[in-house]
Amino acid sequence: MVCNGCVPSLDEPLKKVLGGNTAKVMADHLDLHTVGDLLHHYPRRYAERGELTRLADLPPDEHVTVVARVADARVLAFNRGRGQRLEVTLTDGSGRLQLVFFGRGVHAHKTKLLPGRRGMFAGKVGTFNRKLQLAHPEYKLLDDETGQETVERFASELLPLYPACRQLESWNIEQAVDTVLTSMEATGWTAVTDPLPRSMREERDLVPLPDALRKVHRPRTKADIAAARDRLKWDEAFVLQVALARRRAAETELPAVARKPAVDGLLDAFDARLPFTLTDGQRRVTDEIFTDLATEHPMHRLLQGEVGSGKTLVALRAMLAVVDAGGQAALLAPTEVLAQQHHRSITGLMGELAEGGMLGGAEHATKVVLLTGSMGVAARRQPLLDLATGEAGIVIGTHALIEDKVRFHDLGLVVVDEQHRFGVEQRDALRSKGKQPPHLLVMTATPIPRTVAMTVFGDLETSVLDQLPAGRSPIASHLVPAADKPHFLARTWERVREEAEAGHQAYVVCPRIGDEDGAGTGDGGTGGGARDPEDGPDGGSGPDADKRPPLAVLDIARELAAGPLAALRVEPLHGRMPPEAKDEVMRRFTAGEVDVLVATTVIEVGVDVPNATVMVIMDADRFGVSQLHQLRGRVGRGAAPGLCLLVTEMPEAAPARTRLGAVAGTLDGFELSRIDLEQRREGDVLGQAQSGVRSSLRMLSVLDDEDVIVAARAEATALVADDPGLTRVPELRTALEALLDKEREEYLDKG
Repeated sequence: MVCNGCVPSLDEPLKKVLGGNTAKVMADHLDLHTVGDLLHHYPRRYAERGELTRLADLPPDEHVTVVARVADARVLAFNRGRGQRLEVTLTDGSGRLQLVFFGRGVHAHKTKLLPGRRGMFAGKVGTFNRKLQLAHPEYKLLDDETGQETVERFASELLPLYPACRQLESWNIEQAVDTVLTSMEATGWTAVTDPLPRSMREERDLVPLPDALRKVHRPRTKADIAAARDRLKWDEAFVLQVALARRRAAETELPAVARKPAVDGLLDAFDARLPFTLTDGQRRVTDEIFTDLATEHPMHRLLQGEVGSGKTLVALRAMLAVVDAGGQAALLAPTEVLAQQHHRSITGLMGELAEGGMLGGAEHATKVVLLTGSMGVAARRQPLLDLATGEAGIVIGTHALIEDKVRFHDLGLVVVDEQHRFGVEQRDALRSKGKQPPHLLVMTATPIPRTVAMTVFGDLETSVLDQLPAGRSPIASHLVPAADKPHFLARTWERVREEAEAGHQAYVVCPRIGDEDGAGTGDGGTGGGARDPEDGPDGGSGPDADKRPPLAVLDIARELAAGPLAALRVEPLHGRMPPEAKDEVMRRFTAGEVDVLVATTVIEVGVDVPNATVMVIMDADRFGVSQLHQLRGRVGRGAAPGLCLLVTEMPEAAPARTRLGAVAGTLDGFELSRIDLEQRREGDVLGQAQSGVRSSLRMLSVLDDEDVIVAARAEATALVADDPGLTRVPELRTALEALLDKEREEYLDKG
């Protein structure tokens, strides 16, 4: 039943206000369920009908508004009588123009558009049979007494265009919004509570919330739109930052064991054996982490930085400090290849310090164990025992660490590598294994713009490593347009051969595995494949997508071994291989026994082979910008310079080529991450993909609205410090509860 004339609350189901069919389409296709949802479904842009134009001066392909009289109107049949169209001829004394209407409304329009009637008509000028016409124009019929002011107002009126769907056009949504706005206006907007204190609105010159909602949906001027957007952006930024500030405040109230490294203990012994000096950035970030570890509240810190900046070393020193203090540390990696690589590199760096309890182990040594899902029962038995007894100070593993049978003696620190590969529930399950909440260090190898970090990871303190260690070699990047210049691809394989003959090694990366995996992208079971096609252009879809199947590891490995790289040692690596086979291939590549590794993105992060100097990325347009930057970071890690070749079949005019040009043109990961986000949807900063709830950001852009986010964070932090329970701002608390329904609240609590 439609609620005609009733006053809906923001929580009122739309089906009670709009009727069942419209409400069902909105729920199923636009995820709009309540009056509040609809009011916060903002226009994506606004159209203007256009300046008043004489018929003699109509510009093709432009939106215009004309004032004219109907000269004649006739209904014609087409499609052998199965369809009808209405053709209307207008004249204003200077020329003639045809209007055309199709579909069910033909006769309704004919009863209105009678010869002699004068009206305003608006639409985009098209051409049919060499005649100018407007197809399905908007119009408003006029009396002869209608003044010029009314006509000009119609022409300049701002028309809201809403995010719509095939089942529900923008104008249908506009009608639904009108219904709701009319009800709200009738009661003076009593159903809408303004969450902002009056003092804050006045200080920031923000309009009241009812005014903002009215102006965003029914603006009279462009100034109305600007005022509405300013207010609604602030609401989104501020309410979210209050939620994050409360989360940070709550973290400081939790108990944790302070972990201070022992003097002349394991950490000092490790530092003494390092063959290099820490960078100033590594020392600064380490000091931040160690200060957090020394407090009796759990650390909650994000460590991000450039590819190759030494994040793993910083995390290892934090783990050693916790072991020094009598605790244990767990490093959670997203793939088995990365977990095994971390285990190899960490035990290699530690040497005898990783041989605790074993013959030849050093005085301060501890055990460093590996735990992955593919390990059999027998292989797991000893690592599980070592963790339960405390014999193992450090464990490196995949999702297997989360299983119920994994018990720790005293878990003091959880390090999560490549956080974006994990759900919040997985991270939280590992943290729950401590006797008290363990300290948390989240690492991401993808640099994140400042404002994104303040929202996506807003409840974490952030440390940034933006300085590369001494000895890292430069990486030259070049685009290889294989379709335009096939000889460039031939030269690519010559360069690979030259590097191999000089004693170096190369990676060749492909989007898929091949053979029975069909034409799908990615690497089954690794979490490290090419991006999902719904990610837009970075996932290899969109208007410039290459329609052929992506190149495959198994195919390319065979072709190279039999063709341009014959006589070189070429081997494949992918996520469908048995774990022991993957580990063996990586071991031999690291040892220099393989010249060319043809792989999926299992080598995207964490793989460190200083002798590898060339990275060839096939079908590079099918990978994301940040992913390409990560892959490129696998070379140039030794004394010899690195070379990254981005091979693409896309034509020169394709947007994908521009994207690849940006990657080839800069090594600045922070700049590339901004480009990456600009080209893809920002998504829900509260973790829509992980929590399954609808996006909370409809107006705010985390890239474009930096000043709003920074100011909102400062205001929110100060407000929560002064009033943690928000007792003096009950309206804000209500808005917070609306944003953070139970599912979202759990998401933040686990964050």
